[in-house]
Amino acid sequence: MVLRSIVASLVLGAGLVTAPAAAYPVRGGDAFSVGASARCTIGASVAGGYVIAGDCATVGSTVKGFNGVTQGTVAGASFPGRSMGWVRVNSSWTPRGVVSTGTGEVRVTGTQLAPIGASVCRSGSATGWRCGTLTRRNITVTFPQGSLHGLIETNICAEPGDKGAPLMYGGHLQGILVGASGNCSTGGRSYYQPIIPILQAYGLTLLSG
Repeated sequence: MVLRSIVASLVLGAGLVTAPAAAYPVRGGDAFSVGASARCTIGASVAGGYVIAGDCATVGSTVKGFNGVTQGTVAGASFPGRSMGWVRVNSSWTPRGVVSTGTGEVRVTGTQLAPIGASVCRSGSATGWRCGTLTRRNITVTFPQGSLHGLIETNICAEPGDKGAPLMYGGHLQGILVGASGNCSTGGRSYYQPIIPILQAYGLTLLSG
């Protein structure tokens, strides 16, 4: 009778145990938002969070993920001069070393610099996976808010919502989208803050897939 009582107690108790909810993935190329309507794109996953364009949010801002779930807090942001920042995520999210293409994923394998003329692709949450050519490095571009220095230029189009999008050379992350001219209907050019200065500025570790 004692054994039967113990078994019954274990069975009844088992109904009170719930498995922990699975964390949502953090991937380059996915959307995040600040406030009701300001949307940007995750640049790349790092240990503890992800990198962003510097004018997407201010330090201390609360951000939400693609599904509207609170994602974390902006831990650093710099703009202009350079456009860079990062978000520290909460326990509901797990950073992964991949970039979403909309139909699949590309593993991040490193930060090897692509040569001028190389075929590169970027993944924006507004216009998806787009490819083209890396045309220049270390250029200065002046925007209404100020000038940005040391940028990468490509002939890939971009539109609002793509800001922060990762630029990939195979599996190697080149930088994140900080501005563009034109659009994806008529064509244009896009500009990227190189990734290595972002990692160095905040002491971040890039995650590989």
